[in-house]
Amino acid sequence: MENIMELGIGMFGDLQIDPATGKIQAPQERLHQIIEEVKLMDEVGLDFFGMGEHHRSDYAVAAPEIILAAAASVTKNIKLGSAVSVLSSADPVKLYQDFATVDLLSNGRAEIMAGRGSFIESFPLFGFKLEDYSELFEEKLDLLLRINKQQTVNWTGKFRPSLINQEIFPRAVHNELPIWIAVGGTTSSVIRAGKLGLPVMFAIIGGAAEQFQPLFEMYRQAYEDNGHDMSKFQVGVHMHAFFGEDSRKVSEYYYPVYAAQMNRIGKSRNWPPYQRSQYDFGRSIHGHLIIGSENEAIEKILHVQEMFGLTRFSAHMDVGSPDHDMMMKSIEIFGTKIAPAVKKALTKAE
Repeated sequence: MENIMELGIGMFGDLQIDPATGKIQAPQERLHQIIEEVKLMDEVGLDFFGMGEHHRSDYAVAAPEIILAAAASVTKNIKLGSAVSVLSSADPVKLYQDFATVDLLSNGRAEIMAGRGSFIESFPLFGFKLEDYSELFEEKLDLLLRINKQQTVNWTGKFRPSLINQEIFPRAVHNELPIWIAVGGTTSSVIRAGKLGLPVMFAIIGGAAEQFQPLFEMYRQAYEDNGHDMSKFQVGVHMHAFFGEDSRKVSEYYYPVYAAQMNRIGKSRNWPPYQRSQYDFGRSIHGHLIIGSENEAIEKILHVQEMFGLTRFSAHMDVGSPDHDMMMKSIEIFGTKIAPAVKKALTKAE
């Protein structure tokens, strides 16, 4: 079964917002729901869970590693990672220590997914300048990778005090943690990850999936050109997804929840109002959404896997914070029906 694609779920910890009153769900309630949801993911055999980081009133999670530590205590097999840790505004030493701790608690199931962050609230919050956006990420990634490889670190940079013969503890179970890079559509990010030989997660959250083909090819080329072992090549996609038994019912239920969140985010980014036509195209075989019945999901995940040669598929499942019971049903369908059928089809194709 080597190289059969991993299937898992990503979340941002969106809080429910009452459309009539604007009242935001209590974070305490949502956090308890997330732990229950991750426990179910583990029970139904999904491969990984990723938790995002935000610093806003409409998201429950500012510290993914704390959620993952709590999840470690109620799960047995599922990999636990960030999706993403905003590395540009984090301290790589503390980030490694936190995830090494999750790794120890979970007996070696922790991962870091590092990103530059599409939300920018963390920059002023932690005292960083937005004009240093790219430079911060490059420098901090360099330090994080150094710490991941070496217990004793010597390092000098521009944005953080130097480290001189500094030992970093605790260490992860196998000393090193898996580190993924999350990318949107930036060519330089894709090429950098390929040069470093790091696995990449592409966020396909708008338009047609086919538009990403050149970036996948660029990444594979950079990985290969820099002499990295192709047997260790890993690449994934993160797509907005939600599953139900009846395609029409689940898509009709989810549309207002999804559209409301797209409009909330869009308002701060000057996007035009979200249209039903975008949603319907997104749900088509070419689009960026996997929302519907198990058969539709199986077909589309296999289509995307064939197009890109994926080793990982992440269903981002809580955009707009659907009802917790509906989330539990969606997770159950994904783990018990969709994931096994996708793996079976891929095993036959080998």
